[in-house]
Amino acid sequence: MTDIPPSNKLRQHRDQIDAIDEQILKLVNDRASHARHIGELKDDGVIYRPEREAQVLRRLVENNNGPLPAEAVTNIFRSIMSNCRALEKELTVAFLGPLGTYSEEAALKQFGQGRSAVVCGSIDEVFRTVESGQADYGIVPVENSNEGAVGLTLDLLLSSPLKICGEVTIPIHHCLLSAQTDLSKITHIFSHAQSLSQCHEWLNRVMPNVTREAVVSNALAAQMAHDLVTTENTPVAAIASKRAAELFNLNVLAENIEDDPKNTTRFLVISTHDVAPSGQDKTSLVMATKNQPGAILGLLSPLAEHGVSMTKLESRPSKVGMWEYMFYVDIEGHEHSANVAAAIKEIEGRASYLKHLGSYPVAVV
Repeated sequence: MTDIPPSNKLRQHRDQIDAIDEQILKLVNDRASHARHIGELKDDGVIYRPEREAQVLRRLVENNNGPLPAEAVTNIFRSIMSNCRALEKELTVAFLGPLGTYSEEAALKQFGQGRSAVVCGSIDEVFRTVESGQADYGIVPVENSNEGAVGLTLDLLLSSPLKICGEVTIPIHHCLLSAQTDLSKITHIFSHAQSLSQCHEWLNRVMPNVTREAVVSNALAAQMAHDLVTTENTPVAAIASKRAAELFNLNVLAENIEDDPKNTTRFLVISTHDVAPSGQDKTSLVMATKNQPGAILGLLSPLAEHGVSMTKLESRPSKVGMWEYMFYVDIEGHEHSANVAAAIKEIEGRASYLKHLGSYPVAVV
């Protein structure tokens, strides 16, 4: 029996891929047609359903037998859902700019390309843009696994009427970028203060004598790394993402320079509407109690009594009285679940202040 030449085998695989692509194209358009019909049947005007999309992604991850990893599967289907959603309406999403920030990366991960970006100069502006109706949704950073909570976001959640309707987690992989090609010639590095802190040991080890300067964002640092090298021939670099390298036409001199390979930032999706249960949810609350011994224990004990797990407890000064604090609490479950609702009702009776920040699906890979 004659062996099939490699060129023929290659052609056979390519022919199979072409045939599969045709099937995928038809099926994706069939899906888009159903999505459009669903949009016509809905009567509340809400296009983006975080709970439904989370259910779809979880089911696909559970059914995935490879070779594609779970993250690749969710990326593909987020893009499909985003473009199907855009047939109803192109959503506007506000995030902290400029382009090339991790906030933009979080917006892309959650909403895909089928959305219009509203680039904001501050976290405050993201909130104001959504509150005023200039954007449908906002993406704001709330905590980093190394640096802790973003206090400004917590303060704004307390004062804003907006609700949390989703969360996104982004692995933070920093790169050293420059229009310069020789790492040994770099004399100055720009980045956000948190990024400089997150790469502290790498910088001490590899570039101990290089001056470090904090700027307002990694994207601005990337722009400076481009402009100062190309216009003034100053050998500077930036710590930023790979996307920033693409946006500002920079060379990647070193990758994954963060000290902690598990470095992750959590972002919240904020909007004007509530979210229905998805089956795997989280509820965020902010509360206060009188400054007396055992007060916080008494405030949180209903969670244990009703079998509700607490995943986060963060305190912030209340800005009302000296040494008085607000407590930000994340718990497992949706506020419509019987045990969660019962626990919250008891807390409400004990707290001097309680605000529901929202119930939303737990982040999917």
